[in-house]
Amino acid sequence: MSGLGYARAPSLAGAVEALGRHAGAEIVAGGTDLLQRLEEEVLPPELLIDITGLDGLRAIEVGESEVRLGALVRLNEVIDYEALRAAFPAIVEALAVTASPQVRNLATVGGNPLQKTRCLYFRDRTTPCNRREPGTGCSALQGRNRINAILGGSEHCIATHPSDFAVAMTALDAKAVLASTRGERSLAFADLHRLPGDTPQHEYNLRRGEIIKGYIIPRAVLARQSHYLKVRDRGEFEWAISSAAVALELDMAGTIVRARVAVGGVATKPWRLPQVEFALRGRPAEPAVFASAASLATEGAVAHGDNAYKLRLLPRTVARALNELRERL
Repeated sequence: MSGLGYARAPSLAGAVEALGRHAGAEIVAGGTDLLQRLEEEVLPPELLIDITGLDGLRAIEVGESEVRLGALVRLNEVIDYEALRAAFPAIVEALAVTASPQVRNLATVGGNPLQKTRCLYFRDRTTPCNRREPGTGCSALQGRNRINAILGGSEHCIATHPSDFAVAMTALDAKAVLASTRGERSLAFADLHRLPGDTPQHEYNLRRGEIIKGYIIPRAVLARQSHYLKVRDRGEFEWAISSAAVALELDMAGTIVRARVAVGGVATKPWRLPQVEFALRGRPAEPAVFASAASLATEGAVAHGDNAYKLRLLPRTVARALNELRERL
């Protein structure tokens, strides 16, 4: 690797201006994922724009109807914030099982959803990978694909999205606040990531020169009554092979009024399951109902050899998450 430039942004305006001007630029804050890519020489940027000096992006603002998180809020800051633990259990639980305490002390909520896939072939520069080198092929389709996606894939890419935080944010109807030289706009978190289609190198619906300024998370009964379950190969510092963020609102009789279900570890982006949510509404919050609704989680799923076990694991993950949540309510 050579020619890596560095610039410390004096302001948010300066950061977005530099990002828009340099095609090979990338924002750096916690840098936990970026450092690994630099070591592996996987898609190294030409210019790093350091935004750690932008104190205006460090705020946690708790309002009556919503919470705003600045992009530079550290993962452990969210975990340790008592009001957020009560308002958004699924988000706090997702962050608590992310990486390690040391990483969570550095990693930011702005960067976490933008981390790169852990697909073996994306990280191995000696093998074809359409996400890393468009047009070279997807080695995972016929290769070692145990951790890869069964939902949202294409003939060009089946790389799994790795962020736990992003799954919980998708389930709880969060919005991303994006900034550029054109001003600010908000985007539903569910629309932040793109499906691979035939252009897997384009992972996000960010416009040229846009950065994540922060997030807006609505406060609601659903958000307070939420849960995140992560299934992984080992107990610590491991990415999900299947996960579920679930939320339920019940009436006085224990009937499900509203439901939210999103899953991770199985899809090319944080994956909402509206068919499961619909199957839950108006039904009693009971294990048999959860199992029946969860069986719909794999609609449209396509397995590729080694990852076929996820067809069985995903419905079980969703049903277990719902049962664990019901025990709390």
